[in-house]
Amino acid sequence: MRNKLFTYEDDLRERLKNPAFKRAWEESEVEYNIAKQLPKFKSEKQERAFWLSHDSTDYIDWDEAFKNPKMPNLKPSTKSVSIRLPVSLIESLKLLANKRDVPYQSLLKAFLAEKVKEEYC
Repeated sequence: MRNKLFTYEDDLRERLKNPAFKRAWEESEVEYNIAKQLPKFKSEKQERAFWLSHDSTDYIDWDEAFKNPKMPNLKPSTKSVSIRLPVSLIESLKLLANKRDVPYQSLLKAFLAEKVKEEYC
């Protein structure tokens, strides 16, 4: 079975289930009007063709757009990497992961993400 691409509309539909978000969305005239004027697409192919032949600035005021939108339901693309770590570090990581009842690779990703975020802030 092919994975369906999670679109902006899907994300918005999920967010609108939250009454507080829905109220804020409807009160936010800019975003609300943009969404109302965009056509409904029957397929990704149709949407792709639309955006190839239309300028997004006719629909979106990029000066008013969210600078770093949060889309929690989108799955980031991943890439495998191979790094050499000291055995003692791996064993310590496995012990910590076991205490938290999570796979050690997931814990390592969380630690890395936390540290990178720390460095950017």
